[in-house]
Amino acid sequence: MTNDAVILGRLLAAAVLGGAIGFERELHGRSAGLRTHILVCLGSALIMLTAEHLFYAYQGLASLDPGRFAAQVVSGIGFLGAGTILQSRASVRGLTTAAGLWAAAGIGLAAGAGFHVGAIGATALVLVTLYALTRWEWAWLRKSRFKSLTIYATGPIALLGSIRTTLARSGAEVQDFEVQRRDEQVVLQLAVRLSMARQEDIIPQALMGLPGVSRVVWGSGS
Repeated sequence: MTNDAVILGRLLAAAVLGGAIGFERELHGRSAGLRTHILVCLGSALIMLTAEHLFYAYQGLASLDPGRFAAQVVSGIGFLGAGTILQSRASVRGLTTAAGLWAAAGIGLAAGAGFHVGAIGATALVLVTLYALTRWEWAWLRKSRFKSLTIYATGPIALLGSIRTTLARSGAEVQDFEVQRRDEQVVLQLAVRLSMARQEDIIPQALMGLPGVSRVVWGSGS
C-alpha cells in the first residue's frame, strides 16, 4: 500500500501540474483559470488514490477495478467543460479551456496513479500547445478572424446597406447580422470577418462617419 509521503507527493504533483495549465488560462482572462485547473487536477488525483487505496484494502475480499474510477472522472469532467463553453451568434468561445480541463483531469489521474513521467510529459505538451502554438496558429492558420460588432444608430433600416458598403471598403466581410429597435434607436449586431488586426481601429472610425451612427463597439455592447 502507498505510504503517506508518496500520497502527499502525488497530490502536490497534481496541484503543481494543474496549476501550470491554469496559469496560462488565467493570463488569457478565462473563467476557468488557475484555481479551477488545480482543483480539477487535484480532485482527479485524489479519486485515483482513493481507488488504489480501496483496491489494496479489499484485495482478496472483493473485486475492485481502479480503472472504473478513472473512467467516471473522464466522463464526468465533460459537464464541467461544457460549462466553460459560451456560444453567441458570432462565435463559440471556451473550447480550448474545456479541452484543457479535460486534459488536466487526465493529468491528475496519472499523477494520482504514480505515473509521473506521463503526467509531467503531458503537462509539458499541453503548455507547448497553449503557449507556442497559439501564436503560430494566429500567424499562419488563421489569416482571417471573426469578431462581433455592435452599431448604435438612429435612422431607417436602409442604413444597413451603407454599413455593409463601408465594411467592404475597409476589407471586412459581414457573415451574419441581427437588427433590434430600442425606442428610437436601431441596434445592429454583426458578425464580421477581419483580415488584419489594424481593421479594429479603422472600421469604427469609418462607421462613425456615417449619418445617424452614434456609437460603434466591438463585442455585444451593453
